[in-house]
Amino acid sequence: MSPAAVMPDASSPNAPTPGTWYDRLGLLLASTGEGIFGIDLDGRCVFINPAGAHLLGYDSPEALLGQNMHDLTHHSGADGEPYPVERCPIFNAFRQGLPCRIDSEVFWRRDGPAFPVEYSSYPIQDGPRILGAVITFVDITERKRAEEALRQAKAELEERVQERTRELRTALAQLRELAAHSEGVREEERTRIAREIHDELGSLLVALKMDVNWMDKRLSEQPQRSPEAQDDMRQRLRCKCQNMSRLIENAVDNVGRIITDLRPSILDHQGLWAALEWQAQEFVQSAELALIWHQQVPEGLELPEADAMAVFRIFQEMLSNVGRHARASTLHVRIETRHHALQVLVCDNGVGAPMQAFEAADAYGVLGMRERARHLGGALHIWSEPGSGSCFQLEVPLPAQP
Repeated sequence: MSPAAVMPDASSPNAPTPGTWYDRLGLLLASTGEGIFGIDLDGRCVFINPAGAHLLGYDSPEALLGQNMHDLTHHSGADGEPYPVERCPIFNAFRQGLPCRIDSEVFWRRDGPAFPVEYSSYPIQDGPRILGAVITFVDITERKRAEEALRQAKAELEERVQERTRELRTALAQLRELAAHSEGVREEERTRIAREIHDELGSLLVALKMDVNWMDKRLSEQPQRSPEAQDDMRQRLRCKCQNMSRLIENAVDNVGRIITDLRPSILDHQGLWAALEWQAQEFVQSAELALIWHQQVPEGLELPEADAMAVFRIFQEMLSNVGRHARASTLHVRIETRHHALQVLVCDNGVGAPMQAFEAADAYGVLGMRERARHLGGALHIWSEPGSGSCFQLEVPLPAQP
């Protein structure tokens, strides 16, 4: 469009006097990409470039010449409330001689919808006399959208960070509770073992000491007895030795049982797979349950000692959970390898429970199993419904085999 398109028609009743300051300014800014218009002291448009007319929804600049620009395009705020001209920063540019730069307001198009703008208003002066103002504006809709998207992304990120922080705090609290519970369990186990040693082994050793003292005293008196009394004493000593032998056997059994509670010897002598089957048989005998046992592992497969002990302890806790809560009659155990992972499945036909019960903060047994499984690089899966029993599955990646 030629520069003349910016200029008012001389025959128009609203046309300004030729040769004024805005004639030359309009010629210079006719091809500018930003919207630019000038107003006189009454707020009427004296020139506007094609880009400005297009942004405001007009086909040609001539349609805007002589129009009050505030009433035409700046009459209301973004919320639709009227915008008094007395508060308009554009008019303050020539009323008070104050330039401004605003990016928080809107202009209104000819067809109605408003659009966010960034505009600058500068007074035009001829010496001390103010002639009007020049306004430069751009449509910042895309910038506002980008800012809003950035704000939403920031808000979502902050929300996710807060949620993650809450999760971490919850997890930390659960770990602390689990550590305290584990320490309490260990202390109870130490107390139980100490009590068994004191009550059973201690009493056996005291009885043996008394029998030895009795035998020593009787043997020292033996030469002073008659032959008949000596024969009788020998019989009594033989009975005492037999009783001491039984006490020693009981002590050996108790020591073996305590050692097995601390660390099953079968785990060291026969390996993890035999230890798992032995533990399952011991459990179902004491709990009076039917056992369905299935084990299929490659011949020669062994786990590192620490991993084997962790798997064994998780298996013990699975059985303990069945014994405490399930009220089942049948136990199904399946041990096999799939997809380079060891899978240990323990299912019962008991009363079951809602899944929320296994996620509770005080479900220390489940928490302990999950932590052991996570330490092994694996996972613990649980399926349960009230009235349908429960299933626990341990999945642990297998080490590379030679």
